[in-house]
Amino acid sequence: MKINEVRALDTSELKEKLYSLKEQLFQLRRKKAVGALEKGEQITSVRKDIARVNMVLREREIESK
Repeated sequence: MKINEVRALDTSELKEKLYSLKEQLFQLRRKKAVGALEKGEQITSVRKDIARVNMVLREREIESK
Protein backbone atom coordinates (compact mmCIF):
# COMPACT_ATOMS: atom_id res chain seq x y z
CA MET A 1 0.00 0.00 0.00
CA LYS A 2 1.43 3.34 -1.09
CA ILE A 3 1.22 6.52 0.98
CA ASN A 4 -0.85 8.21 -1.74
CA GLU A 5 -3.44 5.44 -1.46
CA VAL A 6 -3.57 5.90 2.31
CA ARG A 7 -3.99 9.67 2.05
CA ALA A 8 -6.86 9.20 -0.42
CA LEU A 9 -8.96 7.43 2.23
CA ASP A 10 -11.10 9.36 4.70
CA THR A 11 -10.66 9.06 8.45
CA SER A 12 -13.31 6.41 9.07
CA GLU A 13 -11.92 4.24 6.27
CA LEU A 14 -8.44 4.63 7.75
CA LYS A 15 -9.63 3.43 11.14
CA GLU A 16 -11.27 0.40 9.53
CA LYS A 17 -8.10 -0.28 7.53
CA LEU A 18 -6.00 -0.02 10.69
CA TYR A 19 -8.22 -2.55 12.47
CA SER A 20 -8.03 -5.02 9.58
CA LEU A 21 -4.24 -4.62 9.31
CA LYS A 22 -3.82 -5.30 13.02
CA GLU A 23 -5.94 -8.44 12.69
CA GLN A 24 -3.88 -9.52 9.70
CA LEU A 25 -0.66 -8.97 11.67
CA PHE A 26 -2.02 -11.08 14.51
CA GLN A 27 -2.85 -13.91 12.11
CA LEU A 28 0.61 -13.73 10.52
CA ARG A 29 2.33 -13.81 13.91
CA ARG A 30 0.24 -16.80 14.90
CA LYS A 31 1.21 -18.61 11.70
CA LYS A 32 4.86 -17.79 12.35
CA ALA A 33 4.67 -19.24 15.85
CA VAL A 34 3.19 -22.47 14.52
CA GLY A 35 5.66 -22.62 11.67
CA ALA A 36 3.12 -22.31 8.88
CA LEU A 37 4.30 -18.92 7.61
CA GLU A 38 6.11 -19.24 4.29
CA LYS A 39 7.04 -15.60 3.62
CA GLY A 40 8.32 -13.75 6.66
CA GLU A 41 8.47 -10.45 4.80
CA GLN A 42 4.65 -10.34 4.92
CA ILE A 43 4.91 -9.36 8.58
CA THR A 44 7.27 -6.52 7.70
CA SER A 45 5.02 -5.16 4.97
CA VAL A 46 1.92 -5.26 7.21
CA ARG A 47 3.81 -3.45 9.98
CA LYS A 48 4.87 -0.75 7.52
CA ASP A 49 1.28 -0.37 6.31
CA ILE A 50 0.13 0.04 9.92
CA ALA A 51 2.78 2.73 10.41
CA ARG A 52 1.63 4.56 7.27
CA VAL A 53 -2.00 4.56 8.40
CA ASN A 54 -1.05 5.75 11.89
CA MET A 55 1.09 8.53 10.41
CA VAL A 56 -1.74 9.84 8.24
CA LEU A 57 -4.20 9.66 11.14
CA ARG A 58 -1.78 11.63 13.31
CA GLU A 59 -1.24 14.21 10.55
CA ARG A 60 -4.98 14.77 10.30
CA GLU A 61 -5.29 15.02 14.08
CA ILE A 62 -2.62 17.72 14.17
CA GLU A 63 -4.19 19.61 11.23
CA SER A 64 -7.56 19.75 12.97
CA LYS A 65 -6.13 21.51 16.04
